[in-house]
Amino acid sequence: MLNHHLDIPALPVLLPLGVVLMVVTGLGLGARRMLTIRRLLAGWAAGWYGVAILGATMLPMRLSWGGGEVEANRLILEPVVSMRPADFLLNIVMTVPLAAVLHVVFGVRDKRRVVLTGFLLSLAIELTQAALVLTLHGNRWADVNDLISNTSGAYLGFLLLNRLMRSARFRRAVERCSFARPAPAAPIAV
Repeated sequence: MLNHHLDIPALPVLLPLGVVLMVVTGLGLGARRMLTIRRLLAGWAAGWYGVAILGATMLPMRLSWGGGEVEANRLILEPVVSMRPADFLLNIVMTVPLAAVLHVVFGVRDKRRVVLTGFLLSLAIELTQAALVLTLHGNRWADVNDLISNTSGAYLGFLLLNRLMRSARFRRAVERCSFARPAPAAPIAV
Protein backbone atom coordinates (compact mmCIF):
# COMPACT_ATOMS: atom_id res chain seq x y z
CA MET A 1 0.00 0.00 0.00
CA LEU A 2 1.29 3.46 -0.91
CA ASN A 3 2.15 5.70 2.03
CA HIS A 4 1.71 9.45 1.61
CA HIS A 5 2.69 12.18 4.02
CA LEU A 6 2.35 15.89 4.53
CA ASP A 7 4.73 17.98 6.59
CA ILE A 8 3.28 21.22 7.98
CA PRO A 9 6.10 23.49 9.15
CA ALA A 10 5.69 25.94 12.01
CA LEU A 11 7.06 29.30 10.86
CA PRO A 12 5.37 29.52 7.43
CA VAL A 13 2.02 28.98 9.20
CA LEU A 14 2.56 30.86 12.45
CA LEU A 15 4.16 34.07 11.18
CA PRO A 16 1.42 34.95 8.65
CA LEU A 17 -1.24 33.96 11.20
CA GLY A 18 0.31 36.33 13.75
CA VAL A 19 0.40 39.18 11.24
CA VAL A 20 -3.24 38.56 10.26
CA LEU A 21 -4.24 38.63 13.93
CA MET A 22 -2.39 41.93 14.35
CA VAL A 23 -4.31 43.47 11.44
CA VAL A 24 -7.64 42.07 12.63
CA THR A 25 -6.99 43.44 16.12
CA GLY A 26 -6.32 46.92 14.79
CA LEU A 27 -9.35 46.88 12.50
CA GLY A 28 -11.61 45.46 15.20
CA LEU A 29 -10.59 48.05 17.77
CA GLY A 30 -10.93 50.80 15.19
CA ALA A 31 -14.43 49.64 14.21
CA ARG A 32 -15.47 49.66 17.88
CA ARG A 33 -13.90 53.11 18.34
CA MET A 34 -11.66 51.68 21.05
CA LEU A 35 -8.29 51.96 19.28
CA THR A 36 -5.54 53.12 21.62
CA ILE A 37 -1.89 52.16 21.56
CA ARG A 38 -2.27 50.27 24.85
CA ARG A 39 -5.22 48.23 23.61
CA LEU A 40 -3.51 47.60 20.30
CA LEU A 41 -0.36 46.32 22.03
CA ALA A 42 -2.44 44.21 24.44
CA GLY A 43 -4.38 42.74 21.52
CA TRP A 44 -1.19 42.00 19.62
CA ALA A 45 0.29 40.30 22.71
CA ALA A 46 -2.89 38.22 23.11
CA GLY A 47 -2.82 37.24 19.43
CA TRP A 48 0.83 36.22 19.54
CA TYR A 49 0.12 34.28 22.74
CA GLY A 50 -2.52 32.31 20.81
CA VAL A 51 -0.04 31.76 17.96
CA ALA A 52 2.53 30.51 20.47
CA ILE A 53 0.00 28.07 21.95
CA LEU A 54 -0.76 26.75 18.46
CA GLY A 55 2.94 26.40 17.73
CA ALA A 56 3.69 24.68 21.01
CA THR A 57 0.84 22.20 20.77
CA MET A 58 0.34 21.46 17.08
CA LEU A 59 3.26 22.53 14.88
CA PRO A 60 5.36 21.39 13.20
CA MET A 61 3.15 18.51 12.23
CA ARG A 62 3.73 15.41 10.13
CA LEU A 63 0.64 13.62 8.85
CA SER A 64 0.58 10.42 6.82
CA TRP A 65 -2.01 8.14 5.31
CA GLY A 66 -2.22 5.04 3.19
CA GLY A 67 -0.44 2.59 5.46
CA GLY A 68 1.32 2.04 8.73
CA GLU A 69 0.23 1.16 12.23
CA VAL A 70 -1.41 3.58 14.62
CA GLU A 71 1.10 4.57 17.31
CA ALA A 72 -1.15 3.96 20.31
CA ASN A 73 1.73 4.82 22.63
CA ARG A 74 1.13 8.47 21.61
CA LEU A 75 -2.16 8.37 23.55
CA ILE A 76 -1.41 8.79 27.25
CA LEU A 77 -4.62 8.15 29.16
CA GLU A 78 -3.24 7.24 32.57
CA PRO A 79 -2.88 10.35 34.75
CA VAL A 80 0.07 11.04 37.02
CA VAL A 81 1.68 7.58 36.67
CA SER A 82 2.85 8.32 33.14
CA MET A 83 3.51 12.01 33.80
CA ARG A 84 6.68 13.64 32.51
CA PRO A 85 7.43 16.27 35.23
CA ALA A 86 9.17 18.77 32.91
CA ASP A 87 6.28 18.65 30.42
CA PHE A 88 3.77 18.98 33.25
CA LEU A 89 5.49 22.12 34.54
CA LEU A 90 5.84 23.64 31.06
CA ASN A 91 2.13 23.06 30.40
CA ILE A 92 1.25 24.86 33.63
CA VAL A 93 3.46 27.81 32.68
CA MET A 94 1.98 27.87 29.17
CA THR A 95 -1.54 28.55 30.41
CA VAL A 96 -0.82 30.94 33.29
CA PRO A 97 -1.23 34.00 30.97
CA LEU A 98 -4.66 32.78 29.83
CA ALA A 99 -6.46 34.52 32.73
CA ALA A 100 -4.92 37.87 31.78
CA VAL A 101 -5.79 37.41 28.10
CA LEU A 102 -9.38 36.49 28.96
CA HIS A 103 -9.64 39.47 31.32
CA VAL A 104 -8.20 42.06 28.93
CA VAL A 105 -9.64 40.87 25.60
CA PHE A 106 -12.95 39.30 26.57
CA GLY A 107 -13.74 40.82 29.96
CA VAL A 108 -13.79 37.42 31.71
CA ARG A 109 -13.23 38.06 35.38
CA ASP A 110 -14.61 35.11 37.33
CA LYS A 111 -12.65 32.05 38.37
CA ARG A 112 -15.12 29.46 37.10
CA ARG A 113 -15.11 30.83 33.54
CA VAL A 114 -11.31 31.15 33.44
CA VAL A 115 -10.77 27.59 34.66
CA LEU A 116 -13.50 26.21 32.39
CA THR A 117 -12.00 28.02 29.39
CA GLY A 118 -8.55 26.63 30.26
CA PHE A 119 -10.01 23.13 30.55
CA LEU A 120 -11.98 23.38 27.28
CA LEU A 121 -9.03 24.85 25.38
CA SER A 122 -6.80 22.05 26.61
CA LEU A 123 -9.45 19.43 25.89
CA ALA A 124 -9.80 20.71 22.32
CA ILE A 125 -6.02 20.54 21.84
CA GLU A 126 -5.73 17.02 23.27
CA LEU A 127 -8.73 15.69 21.31
CA THR A 128 -7.34 17.17 18.10
CA GLN A 129 -3.95 15.61 18.78
CA ALA A 130 -5.60 12.24 19.54
CA ALA A 131 -7.73 12.40 16.38
CA LEU A 132 -4.66 13.17 14.28
CA VAL A 133 -2.70 10.30 15.87
CA LEU A 134 -5.56 7.87 15.25
CA THR A 135 -6.50 8.96 11.73
CA LEU A 136 -3.44 10.53 10.09
CA HIS A 137 -0.56 9.12 12.16
CA GLY A 138 0.11 12.55 13.66
CA ASN A 139 3.44 13.11 15.37
CA ARG A 140 2.08 14.74 18.54
CA TRP A 141 1.11 13.16 21.86
CA ALA A 142 -2.39 13.28 23.35
CA ASP A 143 -1.83 13.28 27.10
CA VAL A 144 -4.36 13.45 29.94
CA ASN A 145 -1.61 14.99 32.08
CA ASP A 146 -1.52 17.97 29.72
CA LEU A 147 -5.23 18.46 30.35
CA ILE A 148 -4.60 18.50 34.10
CA SER A 149 -1.57 20.79 33.91
CA ASN A 150 -3.13 23.25 31.45
CA THR A 151 -6.25 23.56 33.60
CA SER A 152 -4.06 24.01 36.68
CA GLY A 153 -2.12 26.73 34.87
CA ALA A 154 -5.31 28.60 34.03
CA TYR A 155 -6.34 28.41 37.70
CA LEU A 156 -2.93 29.59 38.92
CA GLY A 157 -3.03 32.39 36.35
CA PHE A 158 -6.39 33.49 37.72
CA LEU A 159 -5.01 33.48 41.27
CA LEU A 160 -1.95 35.48 40.21
CA LEU A 161 -3.97 38.04 38.24
CA ASN A 162 -6.47 38.35 41.09
CA ARG A 163 -3.60 39.00 43.50
CA LEU A 164 -1.99 41.58 41.20
CA MET A 165 -5.33 43.34 40.63
CA ARG A 166 -5.35 44.26 44.32
CA SER A 167 -2.79 46.92 43.47
CA ALA A 168 -4.63 50.04 42.28
CA ARG A 169 -1.74 50.96 39.99
CA PHE A 170 -1.69 47.52 38.32
CA ARG A 171 -5.49 47.46 38.06
CA ARG A 172 -5.54 50.89 36.32
CA ALA A 173 -2.85 49.74 33.88
CA VAL A 174 -4.82 46.59 33.03
CA GLU A 175 -8.11 48.45 32.66
CA ARG A 176 -6.51 50.97 30.26
CA CYS A 177 -5.60 47.99 28.04
CA SER A 178 -8.95 46.23 28.37
CA PHE A 179 -11.16 45.68 25.34
CA ALA A 180 -14.20 45.27 27.58
CA ARG A 181 -16.33 48.29 28.16
CA PRO A 182 -16.00 49.38 31.78
CA ALA A 183 -18.77 48.19 34.04
CA PRO A 184 -20.98 50.94 35.40
CA ALA A 185 -19.95 52.05 38.86
CA ALA A 186 -21.93 50.46 41.66
CA PRO A 187 -24.10 52.89 43.58
CA ILE A 188 -22.61 54.00 46.84
CA ALA A 189 -24.59 52.75 49.82
CA VAL A 190 -25.38 55.43 52.34
